[in-house]
Amino acid sequence: MASDGERWHLFCKVVDNYGDAGVAWRLARQLVAEHGKNVRLVLADLETLAKIRPEVDPRRDIQELHGVEIARAVGQVEPERVADVVVETFGCDPPEAYVLAMAQRKTTPRWLNLEYLSAEEWVEGSHTLPSPHPRLPLVKHFFFPGFTERTGGLLREAGLFARRDAFRATMPKVRGLRASVFAYPSAPLPALMRTFNETKQPVEAWVPGMTVDFVDQDRYDEMLWSCDVNFVRGEDSFVRAQWAGRPFVWHIYPTEDGAHWKKLTAFLARYTEGMDREDALAVSTLWGAWNRGGNVGSAWHAFADRLPSLEAHAQRWAAKLGARRDLAAGIVDFADRVLK
Repeated sequence: MASDGERWHLFCKVVDNYGDAGVAWRLARQLVAEHGKNVRLVLADLETLAKIRPEVDPRRDIQELHGVEIARAVGQVEPERVADVVVETFGCDPPEAYVLAMAQRKTTPRWLNLEYLSAEEWVEGSHTLPSPHPRLPLVKHFFFPGFTERTGGLLREAGLFARRDAFRATMPKVRGLRASVFAYPSAPLPALMRTFNETKQPVEAWVPGMTVDFVDQDRYDEMLWSCDVNFVRGEDSFVRAQWAGRPFVWHIYPTEDGAHWKKLTAFLARYTEGMDREDALAVSTLWGAWNRGGNVGSAWHAFADRLPSLEAHAQRWAAKLGARRDLAAGIVDFADRVLK
């Protein structure tokens, strides 16, 4: 898409490894490809980004990929170099010198904080709320991804479902099940692998970085589409698993204060709403065992027995979410229509 001349700067600090970098990159790429924005992604940890986008050279401080300028540091911070729209991802504050330049800019930039994804009810009431700077004439607005019309939606590029369905149409049939497994180190992975090996129905496990090579984002999408079940983690692969329309198990990023349990419970309640009771029990039991280190073996068997109905639900869920406006479009609309 031709550029509309509007400059956007995205700031990202990697905390959850691939999830943070993955979300920031997907958003930056979509803003360029579908909305014609001039985008600079400021990300110090280029090594992590290079893992999911091998075209990135972590030795270069500035480079361009798919129309996105990727920079290790913000560079010069004169007011005229500040963007029209500033997006900090996951509370990653821009450098203080950059914020001062924002306040000195002739036209005040629009400033958004893209928050972490959550299904908790309070998110709807906090979405798009303003947060005035304590000292400077600047106002930041919170923008929350989410699963309802009263949130910002989820990242979903144009044509995703068509590409998914076309890919699946070419897949050969295989004997047994395929499962992708991407989890944090605390997951009971050995127990799951033992369970897979002991089942009557063969399970081929694809574990990025272990049984298969670590792949870029596009190939990872294809992996999700190819598998019957996907074990995912964090935020980026969590959302991509939902777009895959396959049964999945989420390993949520564990926080020291235990707040992640509320997030996990909130999503489970939303995802299993309207599900058959036995299906919902199978999902919640396996998710609980996977996140708490419980009896994964028995939980997996109950889950696997219900895969046909769980897949039908996953497909309905993906279609329901896909009928709503995607996150990038929502951010652009809010920045252009509400804040401008």
